[in-house]
Amino acid sequence: MRVLAALSGGVDSSVAAAELVAAGHEVVAVTMRLWGGPSDRGCCSVSDVEDARRVAAQLGLEHHVFDFAEQFDAHVVEPYVQAHATGRTPNPCVECNRHLKFDALLERADVLGFDAVATGHHARIVEHEGRRHVARGSDAAKDQSYVLHPLVAPATERVLFPIGGLTKAEVRERATRLGLRTARKPDSQDTCFITASGGRAAFLGPRTGLHPGEVVDVDGAPVGRVDAVELVTIGQRRGLELAGGGGRRYVVDVDVPARRVVVGPSEQLRRGSVALERVVWNGPVPTGAVDVQTSAHGTPAAAIVTGADPVAGTAEVRWERSRPRVAPGQSVVVYRGDVVLGGGVAASGPEPGPSAAADADPALLGDLEEPSGP
Repeated sequence: MRVLAALSGGVDSSVAAAELVAAGHEVVAVTMRLWGGPSDRGCCSVSDVEDARRVAAQLGLEHHVFDFAEQFDAHVVEPYVQAHATGRTPNPCVECNRHLKFDALLERADVLGFDAVATGHHARIVEHEGRRHVARGSDAAKDQSYVLHPLVAPATERVLFPIGGLTKAEVRERATRLGLRTARKPDSQDTCFITASGGRAAFLGPRTGLHPGEVVDVDGAPVGRVDAVELVTIGQRRGLELAGGGGRRYVVDVDVPARRVVVGPSEQLRRGSVALERVVWNGPVPTGAVDVQTSAHGTPAAAIVTGADPVAGTAEVRWERSRPRVAPGQSVVVYRGDVVLGGGVAASGPEPGPSAAADADPALLGDLEEPSGP
């Protein structure tokens, strides 16, 4: 099989390419140039491109660099900026996978006559009810199936994850055995276009403006101020510097136009459901109990899917036990066991309060869980 292997310059994609070569495939390596601005972490630095080139040479592979910077800016960077400007909490890695690492790369593979595209993601492709689905990788600590949920058939028919059945330790051991220069390279962390030195504030400030705002409790009483309402997210507890005593308080709402952040105790975050938009399903809308995950490495929770409209791309997830509110803009991914069935994005708009969620179905209320900050 003729395979276009995405080589990012990290150890995972390096070993993925090596596995393809060992399996006898005809492999050509490609590095996607996505972000042209400053980068001191992530997978978009100049040094990563050079590492990818050298690994390709070690493996005897033809290597190319595809410039997708314009698409990356349009589909990942600009939506990231606009999300913060409107009080949403974006997930740029999901959008990068959705638009660049698969849509754009698969289109290029079609033009060039490749049978499949391969990446170094820690995930698997499995058969489920007659379709190929993304599924959790073997290494639970490194599993990336959550950020791959937009990948559905027919694209899953042409995608390979060669290291999905390996642990990270096994990946590094194979890289060491092969003498690959990336064997001990640290993993990429965080958003590639946000520098560690400047953070979100330095990136967003010149692009959208950052505005100070007041912090009030659920009764409207002032309890503090924040330097930038655009940088506050639902569920946040740290960095608020609130006045007054009492127990822990969390962000329960963010109103960017009003420059206001509302905080309250953890029970004020409890919700019985979450409305979704931009939903994609790999097959029929699931019925019955499913597992739903609301962060990349969060604990799945039992739920059911209701009110799904595949044409409009909307649905609602109703929790078996009430859960902390999902920040608008965050991905909500539906599983059955290890298999990804689909997912969407937590919608903006009016949210039912905790009492409304409880009144809708008392069985949804469970023991309170402490939400985590960003």
